Amino acid sequence: MITVFGSINMDLIATTERLPKPGETVAGSGFSTAAGGKGANQALAARRAGAAVRMAGAVGSDNFAEPALALMREAGADLSAVRTSDLPTGTAHILVGGDGENVIVVVASANGTVSVDDARAAVAAMEAGDTLMLQLEIPAASVEAAIAAAREKGVRSVINIAPLTSDAARLGRLADIVVANETEFERLAGVEGMDAERREAEMRKLHGETGQTLIVTLGADGVIAIRDGIVRRAKGLVIEPVDTVGAGDTFCGYLAASLDAGMDFEAALRRAAVAGSLACLKPGAQPAIPWAADVAERA
Repeated sequence: MITVFGSINMDLIATTERLPKPGETVAGSGFSTAAGGKGANQALAARRAGAAVRMAGAVGSDNFAEPALALMREAGADLSAVRTSDLPTGTAHILVGGDGENVIVVVASANGTVSVDDARAAVAAMEAGDTLMLQLEIPAASVEAAIAAAREKGVRSVINIAPLTSDAARLGRLADIVVANETEFERLAGVEGMDAERREAEMRKLHGETGQTLIVTLGADGVIAIRDGIVRRAKGLVIEPVDTVGAGDTFCGYLAASLDAGMDFEAALRRAAVAGSLACLKPGAQPAIPWAADVAERA
């Protein structure tokens, strides 16, 4: 069983031929909305991967609340731990360029009300051996409280240290499994501008200090990880990306679901990398998350 403790948003997405430079206005070619939020994205990915999933977080009482939950509800996720806040549902304002790259501004709103009490309640409903997934779009104190409660209860904690907040490095060292992209790992390790050789050396060093499983996603180059002292690598698919929004969240959800199901770590990495690649082939975050059968055909 996986509990995702994190953010729930509506994504407001504008597409354009190229991303604007600072102070520049460019013409957009389209606009859409989609359910999002790193917590909700990862919950849906884990559910579509086949795991039993419970989402814990907050939405507003506004018109965005139900659409933000719709795909999780449709997929059969347990939403009983999602409460209604006095603040609006969180939003992410996303610009997607013609090459698939994006820039995002997140407005926390209801996500900012997710509390330490919410964290403790979410973990209290879990069993030893369950998996807790976390990200950094809710208050740092709540994330820290959830990890502490999980450790006391024998629940495996998985943290994706995104977005890269000032608390990312500290919180990243507390969980059992850490997922980061290249920039996020540099913050975790306290070293900037790493090449591949230095990155692996720093992963070995940090793993030796903390014993954590460390996973660094490398975009088109796949993923590198260290677990039980062994470095492993996995490749995704060779693709032409349409939209990279949500690819990292898809990776995280599939990884957690695969490990929760008892899959071998190397196989779980490959499955998650393939799922992340497939998520780049459609626009939007949650709508692009692939189903388990689609991933199985390519993994």
